[in-house]
Amino acid sequence: MRIGGLCGDRIEGPSEAYLVRIGDVFRVFGKQDPGCVAYGVRLPGPDGERWLVKAAVEGAGLRSLRRAWGFHRAVRHPVIVPQVHRIALGEGLAVVMPWREGEVLYGPAQRGRGDRTGPGSPMARFRALPHAGVEAAFARVLDAHLDAHLAVHTAVHTAGYVAVDLYDRALLYDFVTRELHLIDLDEYRPGPFVPDAERLPVSTRFMAPEEFERGAVIDIRTTVHALGRTARLLLDAGDEERAWRGTAAQPAVLERAVRPDPGERFAGVGEFADAWRGVAEGRGS
Repeated sequence: MRIGGLCGDRIEGPSEAYLVRIGDVFRVFGKQDPGCVAYGVRLPGPDGERWLVKAAVEGAGLRSLRRAWGFHRAVRHPVIVPQVHRIALGEGLAVVMPWREGEVLYGPAQRGRGDRTGPGSPMARFRALPHAGVEAAFARVLDAHLDAHLAVHTAVHTAGYVAVDLYDRALLYDFVTRELHLIDLDEYRPGPFVPDAERLPVSTRFMAPEEFERGAVIDIRTTVHALGRTARLLLDAGDEERAWRGTAAQPAVLERAVRPDPGERFAGVGEFADAWRGVAEGRGS
């Protein structure tokens, strides 16, 4: 894969100044979690290739990028935007990803009640799509996490990873092509594992009870919980979870997926996906 001037192994000086020298920095994302800055860069040449460069120089952001590099070496799936190259930044690190069109359904700059429900917000527009389109988008999220090897692709569970910090900030949706991609899965970790902090860095709307507990086991059943919460929020017409748009049978599947006791949930993503698909028929758009 050709990345032009982004193929260097080290950037001397400020990363933005370097990127401006080698191409057109057409977007700057200055409020990335946790403490990262990202740049959309268009390289010169007839193709005008576009890339996303995400950089961190200290703390949680740097640890997150280092962790994500291992994840992207193990997991390869067309729904997941990959990290294809990394560059040293003095004390820090930058990673290079292919640019994908779309809007993050809940961006880092959006905070507080109403951000998902405002008429012009990406999430509100997504929820207004025909039901079939929302189902298709969630199906892509499921496919990326399945516990099955798919041709040359390796999904999350097949690679032995557990979903951590999966929420609507990680969902990039293209309203033109109607395709969803997953981004910023930097906190995904090999599982099962035991957290060494009081709680994991996860959105409280998506967290499983065990993610609040130091010493609790985080495993594939935690991934099932995250996927269940994702489906619940995507297929509801509002943030109060009182306007379900799916089939009448789907809430029972989600109730099992998000039970407080991990042992009462589906045993794996494949089992959850089979149950979900089995009750997904019977409703038009």
